[in-house]
Amino acid sequence: MLSHRLIAQNKRALASGVRFGYSRRLQHDVSQPTGPGGIPPPLRGVRVVDLTRLGDSKTTPAAGNSHKLIYLYNSSADVIKIEEVKRGDDTRSWSPPAAPVLDSQPKDATHLPPESAYFLATNRNKRSITVNFKDPRGLEIVHDLVRKADVLVENFVSGKLASMGLGWNDCRRINPRLVYASITGYGQTGPYRQAAGYDVVIEGEAGLMHITGEPDGPPCKVGVAVTDISTGLYAHGAIMAGLLSRQQTGKGVAGLANIASNYLIGGKEASRHGTSHPSIVPYQVFPCKNGFIMIGAGNEKQFALLAEKVLSKPELATDARFSSNRERVKNRAELIQIITDTLMQHERDHWLDRFKGLGVPHGPINNIAQTFDHPQAKARGVTVEVEHPRAGKIKMVAPAVHYNGERMPVTRPPPYLSQHTVEVLSQDLGYSEEKIAQLRAQSII
Repeated sequence: MLSHRLIAQNKRALASGVRFGYSRRLQHDVSQPTGPGGIPPPLRGVRVVDLTRLGDSKTTPAAGNSHKLIYLYNSSADVIKIEEVKRGDDTRSWSPPAAPVLDSQPKDATHLPPESAYFLATNRNKRSITVNFKDPRGLEIVHDLVRKADVLVENFVSGKLASMGLGWNDCRRINPRLVYASITGYGQTGPYRQAAGYDVVIEGEAGLMHITGEPDGPPCKVGVAVTDISTGLYAHGAIMAGLLSRQQTGKGVAGLANIASNYLIGGKEASRHGTSHPSIVPYQVFPCKNGFIMIGAGNEKQFALLAEKVLSKPELATDARFSSNRERVKNRAELIQIITDTLMQHERDHWLDRFKGLGVPHGPINNIAQTFDHPQAKARGVTVEVEHPRAGKIKMVAPAVHYNGERMPVTRPPPYLSQHTVEVLSQDLGYSEEKIAQLRAQSII
């Protein structure tokens, strides 16, 4: 029985509608290790059929796939990723960089290309099977998986899976307790519902690129796939709500909420400000002799401390041009030039030492190597090493969330293509060796 549907769609950003339906309580269980402190992991016993993918833009609207829901996969759910036979997910070919292949790799993987860093980063804690579900015999396999699943996640163009026999109505008839999460670029309705919603396209259409970049430069995309990541957060929350059987409706507008308000309330069109803030000065990246520092003085006390204790220019705090944030915004160019000229006199570490203990927001602009070498990153253990059957030991960013005071483990390395097809069909679905061999011979798996 369908209890409800929830639409969580960021209308301001045009991007990333999330729809799900659910009913009944969870009954499925999967044998998994006990979590920290002897307490079961939060999603132990939850099975997820993962139909998210990259591929033909006619069928796949969301450019980001697996990493959208890595928060879900890090919580010990049993995730079965269904991929195209032979080809697999497009992110498998997104290389270089790729992990070197071991001489001792499994025999059934010797024909595969090296594992791309992108795929490895976003597909841990999953099992991979390959199924051609455009064929009725392959569709039957997916239906069998749906029958035993708690969650199905997909990111096909609106209506595409329904035309293939895997829409919400098809799946709820097979399994009335299924949480069915549809991730789309533009939502399930409207003239753009079947358009391909890739992250970089959404950034442009939604106005995010328009406000990103230097004032006299072209629009820039954000350094990471930010709309894909935010979509994962929305979808994760929606799925959790479904699993908890809490009926609610929500609309997400957080991504560009303040920019939208500036336009709707003040009639002011947004513009690019580089790293600076349109309403706070100083609040941006500054160069120094051998690097860059981010400084954000958000109130009068912080600005006075910056002027006196860091820059050794206490007169700035009493200068009429800079005596309040309103005046500093008005006289932005003059103040930024003064601060820049001062900071360029010494190296970065000199200035970082002067900030210590003041409570003025600041920080170095680190490259990736410096980020992982940061003492806080080391103390928090932000990386984890896992053993991959083809690539050997690989380092990954560790799951961010802690439960019961301990970090969730990476229980499975990212799978190589079709690594678990036989395992899932035989152990999970009870298919015989003969049936599996027949399906393989017919290129259904």
